[in-house]
Amino acid sequence: MIDLRLLREDPDRVRASQRARGEDVALVDALLSADERRRSSGIRFDELRSEQKSLGKLIPKATPEERAELLKKAEQLKADVKEAEAAQNDADEETKRLASQLGNLVHPDVPVGGEEDFVVLETHGTIRDFGAEGFEPKDHLELGEALGAIDVERGAKVSGSRFYYLTGVGALLELALVNAAIAQATEAGFTPMLTPALVRPRAMEGTGFLGQAAENVYHLEKDDYYLVGTSEVPLAAYHMDEILDADKLPLRYAGFSPCFRREAGTYGKDTRGIFRVHQFDKVEMFSYVAPEDAENEHKRLLDWEKQWLTGLELPFQVIDVASGDLGASASRKYDCEAWIPTQGKYRELTSASNCDGFQARRLSVRMRDGKKVQPLATLNGTLCAVPRTIVAILENHQLADGSVRVPEVLRPYLGGRELLEPVAK
Repeated sequence: MIDLRLLREDPDRVRASQRARGEDVALVDALLSADERRRSSGIRFDELRSEQKSLGKLIPKATPEERAELLKKAEQLKADVKEAEAAQNDADEETKRLASQLGNLVHPDVPVGGEEDFVVLETHGTIRDFGAEGFEPKDHLELGEALGAIDVERGAKVSGSRFYYLTGVGALLELALVNAAIAQATEAGFTPMLTPALVRPRAMEGTGFLGQAAENVYHLEKDDYYLVGTSEVPLAAYHMDEILDADKLPLRYAGFSPCFRREAGTYGKDTRGIFRVHQFDKVEMFSYVAPEDAENEHKRLLDWEKQWLTGLELPFQVIDVASGDLGASASRKYDCEAWIPTQGKYRELTSASNCDGFQARRLSVRMRDGKKVQPLATLNGTLCAVPRTIVAILENHQLADGSVRVPEVLRPYLGGRELLEPVAK
């Protein structure tokens, strides 16, 4: 959640952020009102409690005549304190409820608008001219089936649409990608983590995934657990309710986990193949840093993603995501989009988000610098979302005979294999 002190001092900035997100601006005024009730009811409760304690000290010393009057007053004070406490609790709960609905403050440099209003910051690599090479590129599913790497028919038979099997070299390619991504992250100073795929409600809510993103979350009602859509969730909650020493920062973790997404609202979109699926594996970078270092860490995460995609020899562009397309927790987000030849456009492969203190406040993760204790900043960056990366590799590195060239960075993890070749049927 945002800093309520900032809300009180500069409500227009918060209103502008809500407006940029395309969210309800009236929520800001409702939260201001609730916060004022919370603070005033807290003051009244403290005053009444202080008066009650002072009265309690007078009663033993009072004469019999005075005691009766004091006891009567004490009884009334007891009722007043109870009423004030209830009012304080109600105002506090209302403040928390409204604050949890408010998105993070949008960074002032973020382009304003919807999904298509992003700004392209950089373009890397060269898009192949398949026409000049003398053949029409196949899409990833046709290639994957010929390689014996992807089986969506049996995935649908067993689990339904948007599920799949990776088989043979497909499974080996995933393992190579994961191992290469973890190796890069480890070399950069990240601690590798295998994280839980089931989390409690507080972890999911604390990272901001039970607001606008709730429709895409799988909930196991009987046990009240959530299936994570990214290891960002368990990584953000890893230090929940802890105070970290400032001299230990930054803390960087690279989490590998299965990810589950309902993909609500995407009916008829990307239904072919494995680009948009309900279950996939992902390597995620996550950083805990001092607030003043958050913007530099954001750029570092982006640089590591660019290093990864460059190593995979993929043409890609970097975009500054527009305000209306930001997740609730992000103040700014950069996406790296790889070129997908058969779609004729760039598609998101990685993203890097600066959440500054938003998640840390919700999860009560703080840092101690000397005697000062304050929320720190959290950031996350996708290094390798496996299915989409496989899509980009197959399509961009295909050859005329249906085989696929293996990028050099992956060859050590595939036994030195240089080509993925079609299997005999």
